[in-house]
Order: sequence, then structure tokens, then C-alpha cells
Amino acid sequence: MYLCALAVVSAWGACIGIVLFVVGKRFDTDFWVARSFHFVAGKLLDIRFEIEGEEYLATKPAVLIGNHQSMVDILCLGPIFPRSTVISAKKELRWAPFLGLFMMAGGNIFLDRRNPQVAIASLKTAGETLKRRSLGLWVFPEGTRTLSEEPMLKPFKKGAFHVAVQSGLPIVPVVFENYWRLYRTGVFESGVLKIKVLPPIETTGLTTADVADLAIRTRESMLTTLKEISTPHDATSKGPRGASRKAERDATLMPPPPLPEKQSIGITEIRPGGRLPTGGGGDEEPRQRTSSLVRSIASSDNGSQTEEEDGHVLVRRP
Repeated sequence: MYLCALAVVSAWGACIGIVLFVVGKRFDTDFWVARSFHFVAGKLLDIRFEIEGEEYLATKPAVLIGNHQSMVDILCLGPIFPRSTVISAKKELRWAPFLGLFMMAGGNIFLDRRNPQVAIASLKTAGETLKRRSLGLWVFPEGTRTLSEEPMLKPFKKGAFHVAVQSGLPIVPVVFENYWRLYRTGVFESGVLKIKVLPPIETTGLTTADVADLAIRTRESMLTTLKEISTPHDATSKGPRGASRKAERDATLMPPPPLPEKQSIGITEIRPGGRLPTGGGGDEEPRQRTSSLVRSIASSDNGSQTEEEDGHVLVRRP
């Protein structure tokens, strides 16, 4: 259902992008597509949002950075994506059906991940455009998706921070709570997701030498916020295989049940005709046969045979 909604809105976005491009409002394309997708998919899936710090999104021009967990982030962008804002994305999306068309029409920035120098040059040019046109740039600095059971962030790539420092633009961090409890492999549930926008981080006066430290400090601030706003998932809730990972791990650590105690077996040999052996000293042969039978039973106690062999009954381990 989510993917169907995404496909429909992408086609709709291509039409919007062409119209806005013609009327000179191309940089509002992502805003309208994000709002449309939120309206459609949000209602279909019953996903709602609690937003804190929304007033900071009005900062323009600025570089907005967010944590990237999965394709559900597209839905999270819906209620908060500002007007006059573009997105940096991998260049492969340029040729995606409908999606690539509206992204190109909206003036979004496509980066070559395999060539960092070209990517940085593209971002530098974008920074100049942002400042000149008073636009916002949305970046996922992790560079890849990070969906995990516990809140976490991968190390940030520095491209967005270079743009902000070289252009003197503030950085606006946006944190989506960890939604593993609602979405993961085999699970897509309704619920409420929290989004928190942090105060802008000024970059005026910073140089290229400050970029690495800026990226680290920003990540630490976002990670702290991510842990604060994320709702702990129910450790007993059922996942795609019927139990949570924690329950599965606990089950593997349970000690095995104790083995039943062996019971002693008394053996009395019965002679042909139903006669019991006597205790006389001349009855050595019966005693030897009795001892042999006991050893046979003791040997079978170490095995698991149940069939009859050569007229001897082998006893199963108790």
C-alpha cells in the first residue's frame, strides 16, 4: 500500500513539477509533493506526527539535515518540509520513473557518490545558489539508511557541513524518532511518530578546518535527541516471526531441562520350567548367565535399541 501510494504521488509530482517549472515556482515542487504524499499515505496507513520546534524550519537560507532510517522518511518529510527547499540525492534517482522527473523539475541536486570531488563541487555550486535565491537544502548526512532496533546514527559525511561553512549558512538539525516498533521487515503498523527540530547552528566565522568538529558535535546533539524522543518498543510484541529478537535471544539462553534419574532394575533369572535358581555353590553357570544378562542390559542402557536380536530383549534407556 505504501509503495502504491508512493508511485501514484510520484506520477502526480511529475505533473506538479512541470507546471511549477513553467510558472517559475520550481523550487516549491518538493513542498507540494511532500504534502500530497503525507495526505494520501498518512491517512491510508494511519500514521500521525507530533512536531516540536517547527518554528526553526522558517530559517532561510539554511542547510537542513535529518537522520535517515528507511523509505518511510519520505512520509516523515510530508508535514514539515519547507517551501523553497531542495533535496540532495544520489544521481541514480535522476532516472527513476516519475520520481526522477519531478526531482529534476524541482531543481534538486544529484550527487555522484562514487566521485567525492565531483560531489563536493556540486554542493559548493548549490551553496551559492541557495544563498542567492534564499533556498533551503535538505541533506541526509549519514549517506545511507540506518534502521535498527535501538536508536543510532552512523557517522556523518561532511559534504553538507562544507556547504554550510563555505556559504556561511546555518545548519538546522531535524530528528525523526526511531520507528522500528512500527516499521521493520514484515511489520508496518499505525501509530504516532515524534519529530523534533533543533535550534539552528550558526557557521559564521568557521573555516574548513572546523568542518570535522562541527559534524561530530551536530551528530552528538542529534543522537542525544533521538534517544530522548524515541518510544521504546515492546520487548514482548510479536515481530515477523512471531516473537521479538530479545525473546528469541532469551530463549536460546535457557538451560536445558534436567535428565530423569536412572532407575535401578532388579534381574532374576527364571530357569526353564519356571524354576528359580538356588543359592548353592554348584550353580555357577546360572550365575554367569545372570551376570551376562545384567551386562547386556547395562550395555543397552547406553543405547536406544528396542528391537529383538538373537532372542534377547534389549531394554530402552528409562
